[in-house]
Amino acid sequence: MYEKLQDLTPEMQAETLTRYLVSLKSYTGTRNERIKAEAIYDIIASFPYFKEHPEEVWIQEIKHDPLGRKNVWARLKGKGTRSVLFHSHIDTVGTDDFGSLQEIAHDPDQLQAFFKNHKGDLRVQEEARSGDWLFGRGSLDMQSGAAVHLVNLLELSDSPEEPDGTMLFLFNPDEESEHAGMLAALEELHRMKQEGLEFVAAVNNDFIAPMYDGDTTKYIYTGAAGKVLPCFYIYGREAHVGDVLTSVDPTLIGAELNRRINQNTDLAEDLEGEYVLPPACLHFKDDKKDYNVQTAISAHLYFNYFVFEKTAEDVIEKLRGITEDAVKKLAVESSRKYHDFRKKHGFPPSEWDFSVEVCTFGELEDELIRQGIDVKSKLDKVVEHYKGRDKREAAFALAEALQQLDPEKKPRVLLFFAPPFLPHNYLSEKNQFGSEIIEKLEFRLKETSAATGEVFTTKRFFPYLADGSFLSLHESEEAVDVLQKNIPRMKELYPVPIDLIRELNIPSINIGVYGRDGHKWTERVYKPYTFGVLPKLIRDFALDLVSVRERVNK
Repeated sequence: MYEKLQDLTPEMQAETLTRYLVSLKSYTGTRNERIKAEAIYDIIASFPYFKEHPEEVWIQEIKHDPLGRKNVWARLKGKGTRSVLFHSHIDTVGTDDFGSLQEIAHDPDQLQAFFKNHKGDLRVQEEARSGDWLFGRGSLDMQSGAAVHLVNLLELSDSPEEPDGTMLFLFNPDEESEHAGMLAALEELHRMKQEGLEFVAAVNNDFIAPMYDGDTTKYIYTGAAGKVLPCFYIYGREAHVGDVLTSVDPTLIGAELNRRINQNTDLAEDLEGEYVLPPACLHFKDDKKDYNVQTAISAHLYFNYFVFEKTAEDVIEKLRGITEDAVKKLAVESSRKYHDFRKKHGFPPSEWDFSVEVCTFGELEDELIRQGIDVKSKLDKVVEHYKGRDKREAAFALAEALQQLDPEKKPRVLLFFAPPFLPHNYLSEKNQFGSEIIEKLEFRLKETSAATGEVFTTKRFFPYLADGSFLSLHESEEAVDVLQKNIPRMKELYPVPIDLIRELNIPSINIGVYGRDGHKWTERVYKPYTFGVLPKLIRDFALDLVSVRERVNK
């Protein structure tokens, strides 16, 4: 690959690499993620520096990964111990959204030709005709990001001047799903820290986009939103449809919880100047597999829930309050309907209990253990049975197994979390390098703005999901304890190395590629900024960070 790049400008290098990476399919959860990693390794190995120093580029196999996926690392050693981690993910979502264009989803030129005449979206048409945008699956999210890091790796490795500190590059899979690549990378980062590297910051370049029509601001983020996946296992009381009013219908409870939680902007954290999204329902179904005239016995639902300053403990207590209020009011309503129905038909009074208990997975587990019930062996069997299967399914199976161990089989809403869990992190002046990072970032953005005319705004939290979340941890021990108790069998199901993350404590800065429509068939990256401005901005900022010299005008 180096032969194709050596005579090109950095801008053309970035576009050439993006086109090549887009052409290689690497959908999340497929073996093509491994093939993409090997292709990136080959690109780096072709660079002159790494031909001379082949030990400085290596592949890390992800342990126990059924797809054999890999991380790719490259290192440029510097004069001092300070180090900056450049990282980007190499997986993409699939191409079902392209419909009849699926065959050309990885061909930027054919897509551009199509969109030039596309009347369904005039903005897309106009931008295709401008020639300033590169289309294709992964063009924005985020093969262009990997390409920008590769350009900087080549530029830095070709420089005759040794950097003041080490430049470390990571290209990892599985960002779009469960972050297996970054979780595995933590062990390598820890190893290098023990060998003497001092991580000042990590620079991710996950994509940014306009926030509204006419917005040309480039948003820089000094932290990342966290995420929990709050789950509700709702166990009711079944009935024949001929006696439906005696049931405790879990779908009715689930519908009410969905109404109260899904897209409820009042549940979004109120952080001035930050883009904070409300919870979103990702899954809702009952347990029935076949048609019959019995009401459902249980239902499942879970939500994507972003956290910024709040913790898992805050979330579960908020949702517990909503759930307790919902089931209480539904019980009153069910009792009223039942009595009104019997009165209407002249039936004698009859009492049914419509109350529903609300508790967490951890609370029910502790209660059953106190009763002398063998919880461990039952849950062990479930874990074994669900090995290699979807982790959300496994979590609900564990919740169901716990409910079945209850001798009373009470109608109940069981609250818990399922994978993935992403810690929130943010740049703090309490961090060893916090003030320095802020000052050097402000200086570099001011310099870039003066040179290019770009307008930058710095915000605290990257508002979507990103691998950088796993590089530092701000939750207290108590909040972590609540999380660990309420992700069923967390150590087996989703072993996030909490202590390792806390020890690494690497600030995460996102200086992203720029474009529109990530995860859509119209996905495209804006070339003038992403290929022309961004590489130098990131490179200069990283050089500032590893330098002990004063780079900021006081």
